[in-house]
Amino acid sequence: MPAANPRQWVPVPTLRDLWVMISTSGEGINELFLADRVGRRTRPLGSGGPAAMAERTGEALQRGQERLLLIEKGEAAAPVGRLSPISGAPGATMEARFYEKLEENKVRCHLCAHECKIEPGKRGLCHVRENRDGVLSTLVYGRIIAANLDPIEKKPLFHFLPGSLSYSIATVGCNFMCLHCQNFDISQYPRRHGGRIIGEARTPQMIVDDAVLSGSAGISYTYTEPTVFMEFAQDVGELARRRGLKNVFVSNGFMTAESAGACAGFLDADNVDLKSFRDDFYRKVCKARLTPVLETIERLHRAGVWLEVTTLVIPGLNDSPEELGEIARFLRSLSPGIPWHVSAFHPTHEMLDRPRTPAATLLKAREIGLAAGLRYVYTGNIPGQGGENTVCYACGALLVERLGYRIRGNFLQEGRCPQCQAPIDGVWQ
Repeated sequence: MPAANPRQWVPVPTLRDLWVMISTSGEGINELFLADRVGRRTRPLGSGGPAAMAERTGEALQRGQERLLLIEKGEAAAPVGRLSPISGAPGATMEARFYEKLEENKVRCHLCAHECKIEPGKRGLCHVRENRDGVLSTLVYGRIIAANLDPIEKKPLFHFLPGSLSYSIATVGCNFMCLHCQNFDISQYPRRHGGRIIGEARTPQMIVDDAVLSGSAGISYTYTEPTVFMEFAQDVGELARRRGLKNVFVSNGFMTAESAGACAGFLDADNVDLKSFRDDFYRKVCKARLTPVLETIERLHRAGVWLEVTTLVIPGLNDSPEELGEIARFLRSLSPGIPWHVSAFHPTHEMLDRPRTPAATLLKAREIGLAAGLRYVYTGNIPGQGGENTVCYACGALLVERLGYRIRGNFLQEGRCPQCQAPIDGVWQ
């Protein structure tokens, strides 16, 4: 076996012809650890040279272990996978999609509505796409910063396979800079840490295998903005569909027509954050614009992607009855069956000067949505107020009873109200 360079894929002879990343510190190979199927460390196999590592790898696989991690000074480097050492290695920089080449080695990214024009050696506003000598590279392909098993209600999606689990993943990076971001530690990580990219290396096959083994009904691309890791989401999503899994985005909706069209090719559902109905809010609070978000909602709806929309209601910024009514009427103009989630804000990140949203404000927002003709309006982050339940728009019968993320009762019968047989909008199986 050839000597290993830092962050280089080299073959290790094992029973299953796997590949393993070897990372050296100049004094030999670092410790090898066993890990479970979702990448959590268990116990060390020891350390040593290539022969010892290969022997221990083979022994671990003989004992039925599926995944290994090499730990570099206590930090996860990468899991074993069925990889090529030349291309497709998880975590490797790869050429991005959704861009065009310009003069003087400049590029124009068409992934999100910022459509950044990027000079050689520079990155886009998301900080995870870089122009390398006239080739736009994605720096987060397969670099997973979070992987969790969530109830689908957490997204929130209330009309999409209620009670199911969703294997949820994210990378670092975001194309927004929201002052109130609750996941700023990962969404803004490259921006706050000098462009550094972190995350455990995974392949699309690994993600899909983990989702299947977890018993999940699908995979959610969430926590940060999934648009910025679109290439990985697309590859995972296409493979997931072939395995019978559903694909879900939790997105800010700041896409181009091109990327929204790509989503429609593999995406089953999207909860889009419609943060405000004022362009001034988007520019000041998120460093973005309103119109592309509205266009994405319209495009995904026309394409047949199941849509639910969330508005985080912030006191003094987007909580006026007038603005909430405009959001509700916009959604109603597309379909009365689009669920609208109005959720409570809590102070976080750089927005610490606003109070928590009163429950009364959310209950009023729910009334406004229903009065505008929406069939399903839900209150979020205030469990136990009754605004989490699904009721029949035709007869008022209780259809799905919820408390927080838990389903306390599901009385739907093949997607219909058991009392009046009205069809209830959603994806139920």
